[in-house]
Amino acid sequence: KVSEELFASEDLTQRSCINCGACCATYRVSFYWAEADANSIPDHYVQRLTAVHACMCGTNQTQPRCAALEGKIGDQVACSIYQHRPSPCHELQAGDEKCLRARAKHGLIKVRESTTKFKKKKKKYAITRMAYKPVGSI
Repeated sequence: KVSEELFASEDLTQRSCINCGACCATYRVSFYWAEADANSIPDHYVQRLTAVHACMCGTNQTQPRCAALEGKIGDQVACSIYQHRPSPCHELQAGDEKCLRARAKHGLIKVRESTTKFKKKKKKYAITRMAYKPVGSI
């Protein structure tokens, strides 16, 4: 059963990303250069691309991996600048098309969806969760 506290919390997306990190090692994280200053992103995490664009260090290469990503992809990861991350990191959502492509690239694919239903004050709610397993375990 899904607890009402879990349903009410706003960090469901964050929880689903804690053991992934695939997006951080798949895409270039580029943004308007002034965003780095506005978000207080430390200089050693920012690579200048043009006069107006920057990206997160480590993401502008053939096999990207954000310099702020800590941990092992598919196991347990964390963003060392989570509170200061740039807009592209906010825009990508767990389970969206870009997320699923990144997960597939790293051998973490969606294998099924399950729906949990519960009642709260005479109203029915349903939460759809995606379950993932490494490719080798399917």
